[in-house]
Amino acid sequence: MYRLLRAPFQPVTYSRWLHLCVPLLVVAIWLFVVPEWPWGPMFLVLPFGLVPWVRLAEGLQAQFLLTPYDRGSAEGAISLAPSAHWGDRWRTVLWLETRMVMAIGAVAATVWMPALTVDLIASALGRSLDPGPLAPLIPERRWVAALLAPVPLVVLVVVVVLLGELITAIATRLLGPSAAERLSALETRTEQLLERTRIARELHDSIGHALTVAVVQAGAARAAGDAAFTDRALCAIEETGRAALEDLERVLGVLRESGQPPSQRPTLAEADRLLESARASGSEVDAQLTGPLEKLPGPVTREGYRILQESLTNVLRHCGPVPVRVRVEMAADRLELEVTNTLPGRPGVTTGGGSGLRGMRERAALLGGEAETGPYEGGWRVRARLPLERIR
Repeated sequence: MYRLLRAPFQPVTYSRWLHLCVPLLVVAIWLFVVPEWPWGPMFLVLPFGLVPWVRLAEGLQAQFLLTPYDRGSAEGAISLAPSAHWGDRWRTVLWLETRMVMAIGAVAATVWMPALTVDLIASALGRSLDPGPLAPLIPERRWVAALLAPVPLVVLVVVVVLLGELITAIATRLLGPSAAERLSALETRTEQLLERTRIARELHDSIGHALTVAVVQAGAARAAGDAAFTDRALCAIEETGRAALEDLERVLGVLRESGQPPSQRPTLAEADRLLESARASGSEVDAQLTGPLEKLPGPVTREGYRILQESLTNVLRHCGPVPVRVRVEMAADRLELEVTNTLPGRPGVTTGGGSGLRGMRERAALLGGEAETGPYEGGWRVRARLPLERIR
């Protein structure tokens, strides 16, 4: 009740009323051209609703006028994307038909309620009224007409508020994100959270460790007063600082990519730059990429790129410039990605078992796939299978 009383003072009530009235512009133009067939617009919207970009246009208009609090948000209750499949197209057709029907009710109330108020005021002032469709609603007594004069305007406000709430609920149902769009948004958000967690961990581990070592070594050198010890401490500080700078540059690279919009994030179509980067680091990379990778669905190609990136980074970080074999194949129903490398026989080499490998498995699981990591024929292998049918 309190919400209903507050609604007349909120701008969104009148933007929703405008949204309700817009379809009658099409009807008015149609009646001017073909007045003998007033129901023509109801059939006219059918082919337009099947056009994919109509859903985008309707989503933009609905978000701008019905849910302005979500304006500009890619994760709002109303989707801002063209129809991806026939289910979206038929929902758009149903939305257009529903919008036309509700527009008739909204415009009828907008025209007849103020007209009824004018007639009631005229009757209260004792003026004679021309016979019309509203004449039966006008009471004969002037004082009754005076009391009833504000009622149609109140009814108009109530109708506008209720129709606005109803059309907004229908819009979120018919123009809301599809299952594939929700999955893509969830994938994007999860990717951001994973990257932020990884950045925080790496900054804490690498930069924090480097600063701690530098402070301890500098303090010990100053307290020792020994030239040879000071020289060794300075060498340790220099080596630690160089390693920290490399880690910082790598983290800043992740930050720069995290600032890109999802549509501009790297995909497997750009995998060559990852392979060239690994070759420039001294690794011998044997790569075989098959299939039209540029046609992969957005979530699959972005997660595949990240898995390949993390795999090559782990090779360089833990094994150094060793031979690497990369296989990426787009099959009919899945994407196969495999990265194998040899393990150098020197002490201190680890294959890793932290959040990098866990992150790859989580990325694959988000898309309904799987990622395997572990020893393979005397080396190390990362193998991921990402389904395509669930994403299309």
